[in-house]
Amino acid sequence: MQEPNRRKFLKASATVAAGATLLTSPAVARPLGANQRVRVGLLGLGGRMRSHVTSLAEMANENVEIAAICDCDQKKLDGAEKTYPELAGKKLMRFTDMRKMFEDKSIDAVSIALGDRWHALSTIWACQAGKHVYVEKPGTHNLFEGRQMVAAARKYDRMVQHGTQNRSSPNIMAGIQQLKEGILGDLYMARGIDYKIRGNLGRITPSPVPEGLDWSKWLGPKSMRPYSQFTHRRWYWLLDLSSGCFANQAVHELDIIRWGLGLNSHPTMVTATGGKYVHQDDRTSPTHVAITYQFAGNKPLLTYEHRSWYTNSEAGFRDIYPFVQPDFPVGTIFLGSEGYMIFPDYSSYHTFLGRKRELGPSKSAEGHPMTNTPHFQNWVAAIRAGDHKILNADIEEGHKSMALSLLARTSYQVGRPLRFDPATETVLGDDEANTMLNKPEYRKPYVVPSDV
Repeated sequence: MQEPNRRKFLKASATVAAGATLLTSPAVARPLGANQRVRVGLLGLGGRMRSHVTSLAEMANENVEIAAICDCDQKKLDGAEKTYPELAGKKLMRFTDMRKMFEDKSIDAVSIALGDRWHALSTIWACQAGKHVYVEKPGTHNLFEGRQMVAAARKYDRMVQHGTQNRSSPNIMAGIQQLKEGILGDLYMARGIDYKIRGNLGRITPSPVPEGLDWSKWLGPKSMRPYSQFTHRRWYWLLDLSSGCFANQAVHELDIIRWGLGLNSHPTMVTATGGKYVHQDDRTSPTHVAITYQFAGNKPLLTYEHRSWYTNSEAGFRDIYPFVQPDFPVGTIFLGSEGYMIFPDYSSYHTFLGRKRELGPSKSAEGHPMTNTPHFQNWVAAIRAGDHKILNADIEEGHKSMALSLLARTSYQVGRPLRFDPATETVLGDDEANTMLNKPEYRKPYVVPSDV
């Protein structure tokens, strides 16, 4: 997003809307010195929280403390120490309502691993309460939410890190630097792939709400519906609760592409075509989709493809260069006038030059490790410095990368290409698509505010 446009949406987001109110009065954050303890609350005790707990526990000798846990499922709260052994023996405050945790002035920051539907509102509430935020990807469910998250982070001077952790991977950073220094000559295209085997996910069958789960809180901003195990466990393949294949893995690869190509403005044309093949189940996210992005100013072509069944690979992904999950070809390819570069996992890059594909610069790490801890360390460093420019994945970068995912999802949902105006963040001549992206409906009282 260009700087004048950024100022425009921040100013617009700060305009008081009729009847809008803050969750609480803006809190004054506890000042943190360079060596002062950072107390973190954990929000959402599902599977993705595992990496948060591991990383924050590793930072205990860096004066980082896990101080509280929060979930709307009492069973998860009660079993937290068993699920995350690193929490055993800690004197943890426990909350079933995040707003109560945010009100506790002894907590400096929150680490959020809720579902997509909750990311924006929980981040904004936390910023209003004076908390710094680490929020998992995918950061938003529509463009409106992205603008509001950035506005809240700036208004309350909070450090909001988006969970695209490749931004803190030393080897990924080294590969991006090689691109910027021209190792491939003139870049003309970048491509992301996400081929993961996903079986039949089953059907939505209503059943009683499990004991201890507050189903209304779990749904949060989304419309009330009967409980089903599918919705509870497979929500990330339901497009009204998430962005499915358009963001789950895709935002990692699209973020690397945007970073490597230096794309700071949105695309002007997005086309996503696909459908549900192989399996007949109740997911609304497609099993297969192909996406094309075009940008103003003769920028390189950008493509992305998702497949969820048996497939060949590309560029050696999986077969030569395994991913963290070795059966899945996943990664990013950059193509230039002098050769191509691949990022086949979260910790390596490889370069191939000329017609004979001679090996060029590369870096890799044994075991294809994730890069979560450096990303949390970067977040804490920014908190202590009080400078969001230190963040490797500031929420504004998250908003820009998520825009690629959201535009593709919307193109697929409305069934046509989108012509997009980057300056106003609106789809040209398409009210249906604009409503999805910029005028979402929320269920009270879980409303993302127009005035943050």
